[in-house]
Amino acid sequence: METRPVVTCFLRSEGEVLLLRRSDAVGSYRGQWSGVAGHVADDAGRDRDPETAARAEVDEETGLADAVTLVRQGDSFQVADTDHGVRWQVHPFLFDCEARTVETNEESTETAWVHPPEILTRETVPRLWTSWDRIRPRVATVREDRTHGSAWLSLRALEVLRDEAALADAGRSDDLETAERDGDDWEALAALAAEIREARPSMVVIANRLDRAMAAVTDESPAAVERAATEALNHAVTADRVAAAVAAEHVGDRIATLSRSGTVRAVAAAAAPEAVLVAESRPGGEGVGVAETLAESTAVTLTTDAAFGHELDAWSADTLVVGADRILPDGCVVNKVGTRSAALSAAAADVDCYAVCATDKIAPRAAWDREERDAQEVYAGAADIAVSNPTFDITPASAVTVVTERGVLETDEIGGIADAHRDRSEWTERR
Repeated sequence: METRPVVTCFLRSEGEVLLLRRSDAVGSYRGQWSGVAGHVADDAGRDRDPETAARAEVDEETGLADAVTLVRQGDSFQVADTDHGVRWQVHPFLFDCEARTVETNEESTETAWVHPPEILTRETVPRLWTSWDRIRPRVATVREDRTHGSAWLSLRALEVLRDEAALADAGRSDDLETAERDGDDWEALAALAAEIREARPSMVVIANRLDRAMAAVTDESPAAVERAATEALNHAVTADRVAAAVAAEHVGDRIATLSRSGTVRAVAAAAAPEAVLVAESRPGGEGVGVAETLAESTAVTLTTDAAFGHELDAWSADTLVVGADRILPDGCVVNKVGTRSAALSAAAADVDCYAVCATDKIAPRAAWDREERDAQEVYAGAADIAVSNPTFDITPASAVTVVTERGVLETDEIGGIADAHRDRSEWTERR
């Protein structure tokens, strides 16, 4: 039996993936749902590497090649097709996609953005779920990722819970990350949710969003957990988007920012400022990547962290916009180190300062653990020198205005939301 390498690509947007229904123009699996798929060899029969083939198929079948970012290539697997006399060597890919308008070619008759558990119930090409299983988020994704921000990781956390609950409900124990856990389905899923919460304890938004899902579960069944996780995911996506839109109505034409925040990027995209000032954000240099991205659509000035406070005034910024790792119940903002000095400099220069985030980043409690980076990033010499290299700092509530999907929040409103988050966290007592 001949072996033919093929790619299956999932485009993910807002927690959903794109499925395409295959037309009569394709040679196999007509009328069935698939991801973006195609042969690794090109139309002339020339070999390509799988990633090159994947990107080409995304372009040909969706027109979204410029909107996608590769997240992961999964391990390949084989599918024997006796009807067609071929063994498919499937190479799965996952891309994050910034757009959702699809331009199909003749190979598809219909498209749908769906939550991946729908793969388990639709008529799909053989082993489509296996392709998703090879690249879907896991607990390790949340625990080990050092590239993305906490809002992005919170969506991945909910995806893990959603998919595991769907598998439990479908009786697919062979695919479950919870397969080796003791107890019934509810206990296994509750244990999983608790494990994800603790994977990144400094990221309060992950815990808050998982708590939102688990607190909504009433009948303690896998189906109920899947529904609650999906609803919490939809809520999170909407909250992040609306928070950015609300903030965009407040900012001016000359925006300054630091570090990396997907929400701040969305604010800049919606506000379309005439110019942006970006601090480089040492030692990780997150601001450099932000500057490169924003430079595609506006004039950007990149400056050093040490000069940022001065440049806010000299550059004539009218708005400082930052993200937030967390908002404390008293309205203080925990964010990438340098935020405090930037906010105080903005106040001295009469520049408005906004911290933009969803309300799920409001911490239920005031406790906050100081996080230190590697001391050798600052000093690697032999002298007896104490080194302080914090990851985050705290900006006083008086120096920053918090903007969320609910609008500008006063301190008492922030405290009330913190109380609601604390109440939802009590689901753990049902375990």
